[in-house]
Amino acid sequence: MAGRTYKTEAVVLRSFRLGEADRVLHLYTLDRGRVGAVAKGIRRTKSRYGGRLEPLSHVEILLHQGAGELQTVTGVELLQSHRSAREDAYRLSLGLIGLEAMLRLFTEQEANPRAFRALTRFLDLLDALPSPADPKARTALDPLGLSFQLKLLWLSGYLPHVTSCAECGAEEGLIGYSPRAGGAVCRSCSDETTLALAGEGLAGIAGLLRRPLADAGTLSPRASRDALAVINSSYEFHGGFRLRTLSA
Repeated sequence: MAGRTYKTEAVVLRSFRLGEADRVLHLYTLDRGRVGAVAKGIRRTKSRYGGRLEPLSHVEILLHQGAGELQTVTGVELLQSHRSAREDAYRLSLGLIGLEAMLRLFTEQEANPRAFRALTRFLDLLDALPSPADPKARTALDPLGLSFQLKLLWLSGYLPHVTSCAECGAEEGLIGYSPRAGGAVCRSCSDETTLALAGEGLAGIAGLLRRPLADAGTLSPRASRDALAVINSSYEFHGGFRLRTLSA
């Protein structure tokens, strides 16, 4: 069957070497979802693609789909380089967490425009994110990153329900989070797998889910830790993975 060429918007999630001059790219595209592609000759000094296909880059890309699993890049136009995020250690670290979350949660060649637009919005906000005053601040606890990951869990069908008990519906006395139940639980419905959470943690998670990415705001240290614990437990229970970038 003859291959065909198509154009779509894409974000470069990951890139690694192939042979002496090529790179394999993991892309998240507007029209096809997750796609693997080869950029031939990209590592040569005179490559026409230059630095346009670095992780975080938002591009309009021309792809040729042949008989193999990997598609071939035949043209690319840079829409947003996100250079400012890439050149700041804190923002780059946070961006790589977001990219890995996309890689692990959205693995199919299936369009999800809402997920794509959440990704591009996250990267736009990342460019303008001020570096924290504390040089030891953990990117894993950044409200923007936590908000983005919670929204990705929602868009992939794993919305953490935290406003009432996921088992009995009680709205008072919530004491933790059960990944098995998919949400907060009261003391009567908790078991040995329940993560103990503070009330401010549950309120913080609910706020991040309710507000747009641009309004992630600030969280108390306890609320940030609780949100991260819920995210990690959701990854482990629903997907069987942990993000390497969250433990770096």
